[in-house]
Amino acid sequence: MKIAIVHDWLVTYAGSEKVLEQLLQLYPDADIFSTVDHLPPGERGFIKNKPVTTSFIQKLPMSKKKYRTYLPFMPLAVEQFDLSSYDLIISSSHAVAKGVITGPTQLHISYVHSPIRYAWDLQHQYLKESGLDKGAKGLVAKWMLHKMRLWDARTANGVDHFISNSGFIAKRIYKTYHRDAHVIYPPVEVDRFQFGAAKQDYYLTFSRMVPYKKIDLIVEAFSAMPDKKLIVIGDGPDFNKVKAKAGANVQLLGFRPTSEVIEYVKNARAYVFAAEEDFGISIVEAQSAGTPVIAYGRGGALEIVRGMDTERPTGIFFDEQTVPSIVDAVERFEKQEDAIDYYACRENAARFSTERFRDEFKSFVDEKLGVRVAKLPAEGVFV
Repeated sequence: MKIAIVHDWLVTYAGSEKVLEQLLQLYPDADIFSTVDHLPPGERGFIKNKPVTTSFIQKLPMSKKKYRTYLPFMPLAVEQFDLSSYDLIISSSHAVAKGVITGPTQLHISYVHSPIRYAWDLQHQYLKESGLDKGAKGLVAKWMLHKMRLWDARTANGVDHFISNSGFIAKRIYKTYHRDAHVIYPPVEVDRFQFGAAKQDYYLTFSRMVPYKKIDLIVEAFSAMPDKKLIVIGDGPDFNKVKAKAGANVQLLGFRPTSEVIEYVKNARAYVFAAEEDFGISIVEAQSAGTPVIAYGRGGALEIVRGMDTERPTGIFFDEQTVPSIVDAVERFEKQEDAIDYYACRENAARFSTERFRDEFKSFVDEKLGVRVAKLPAEGVFV
């Protein structure tokens, strides 16, 4: 059986790449397709140093740093991949990978991290943050996103089975494509984070500093609570904006190597998370270290953290992405902190291990392949 794995773009090692890594653990002989591949020679271990078939975008000017500017051409790019010789196609998609063209006797399973966020329900936020909500450039961007939505909805018909990375994304898939999706949570290296029961008196947040992560809100909230210490790890476009809001009790460390991050997570009193994420890998990582979580109660966080109304709570939620709401959550956490068992946090994180991901994914694929084989002789198609 020939297998192809289609990825949106290969430029770094982040959440979707960790899924790709595990898919290659399951299917080491699979061929990889991606719109661009700009992984440095020393950082290709997670794809087993395999060659990657890329699209014409790979050779366009500045595609290494400005690949996102070619988004209008990416639907055309993925449609040019010739997958006709493959029996099983697995797309790992948060943008365009699911749009590859497949035939009636091929099985296409798409693991969706999210439908294209900036083309669907987050369009207005994206345009505003990019300064494209007004003027001629804004009109062009809106038209491009309109065309992207039409293409994205149409190409959902080419997917035989959807897998979503959370129940939250399954709802988004149904809203966008009117298709059901089987939930398989993404793989998290829970054993990499050391458990710590001797917590220190500081709160922690770590993230790339981009607008939707809302790190500025967390910093502003703790600056309003000068008796509480906050440590912030991460860098990104919003770093100076965040720094300008930091009080004396807020320490910005910038980028730190993984070994240091692990130590800070292990010893933190609680991890603070204010984004509306599709899943939230950093939340699982904090829980695996036995660290309670104070999280915005939307998106994937609700599927990871066990709130105070559960039998073995692992954290607490706040309802709004505002400074007062975060301040209130921290105060509530300190009043109920003794009800959270650090060992319960660690056990909770085990639900999201890499081994569990591989087992669930392989079982799903094997089941669908079995249905395909059973139906092909009689009908020539599969469901």
